[in-house]
Amino acid sequence: MTQDLLSTPMPDANGYFGPYGGQLVPPELKQAMDDIDKAYEEIRQREDFQQELAILFADYVGRPSPIFHAKRLSEKLGGAQIHLKREDLNHTGAHKINHCLGEALLAKFMGKKKVIAETGAGQHGVALATACALVGIPCEIHMGQVDIEKEHPNVTKMRILGCKLVPVTRGAATLKEAVDSAFEEYLKNPTDYIYAIGSVVGPHPFPKMVRDFQSIIGNEAREQFLAKYNRLPDHVAACVGGGSNAMGMFTAFLGDESVHLVGVEPAGEGLDKVGRHAATMSVGKPGELHGMACYVLEDEQGNPSAVHSIASGLDYPGVGPQHSFLKDIGRVDYQSATDQECLDAFMTLSRTEGIIPALESAHAVAWAMREAAKLPKDSHILVNLSGRGDKDADYVAQKLGL
Repeated sequence: MTQDLLSTPMPDANGYFGPYGGQLVPPELKQAMDDIDKAYEEIRQREDFQQELAILFADYVGRPSPIFHAKRLSEKLGGAQIHLKREDLNHTGAHKINHCLGEALLAKFMGKKKVIAETGAGQHGVALATACALVGIPCEIHMGQVDIEKEHPNVTKMRILGCKLVPVTRGAATLKEAVDSAFEEYLKNPTDYIYAIGSVVGPHPFPKMVRDFQSIIGNEAREQFLAKYNRLPDHVAACVGGGSNAMGMFTAFLGDESVHLVGVEPAGEGLDKVGRHAATMSVGKPGELHGMACYVLEDEQGNPSAVHSIASGLDYPGVGPQHSFLKDIGRVDYQSATDQECLDAFMTLSRTEGIIPALESAHAVAWAMREAAKLPKDSHILVNLSGRGDKDADYVAQKLGL
């Protein structure tokens, strides 16, 4: 039954993945969204666009990113073999550059005069500022004040790259508020501006578009793993906030029933502590947020709940609509890791393999470490190491007193 559901096109013509997704936007925005969808469907079929993107992926981003067998970590845990898809080696240090290049080229194709976006940990902001510098389009990034103070290295990079950085001080001053602020700016002139959403969230066509650009991760990984080991991994894990790196990895494996797909959410200080985690799939329920229907963490008044994660890129009270659908049909297993597990994984990977992961990615590493010890040595776990931890190093050092 699951495979039957997966065989239908996702999303449908109205942008829905089962009951999730859609275009829950004001009437004046619907036309702008439809225009973006039409332009995207046109440009993705063009050979010149595909060639330009392929050249940039190879010569600018440095793709394909390799798969690394973390032998020392695997030996330390004494169970399954852990492998890392090294998206942290991409130009700008994370998977975000994959869809940012696509969105910047789309903006250029559509003749837009400004690209607007939000960022949490700053990786999307850096990647989009980089892509906009490359194609010559002005870029404006909205970022919560809390995250600006926490992710100073990425803030500096964005400013060097020439983007306009807009601090957001309302509410919790983190990712949700940055999204709200960026949307408000976009609404001022949707004809001349384009909102380059940083994950597989928001109104149609963004969940589809970002997924498509990110699917290169899983397509590469599946081919690489087969070539190296003549088999597929038993488990494929990725962290989930909005869900772009996970959807990029999972898409290629959705039809492989033997592969256990695991999305790892931020449990923060504990799933029992309201407002101190961001585990939307584990604790949330179907609702509406930022122009889409998806799982949402809500407070008693039905508003998006306060959330928390040690990883700025994961503290979001919603999730991509395709993830919501995949949860309902049971194709992806959504689990969680706490702040402490994340910190432990961050330090363990750094000191065992010499790889400093982003705090976001460390959630997926934490799950792999937790599960590997329970599994036989001939089992294989493939983790999407979605970003590097340069941006987090000072914060972690301060937190741990290093």
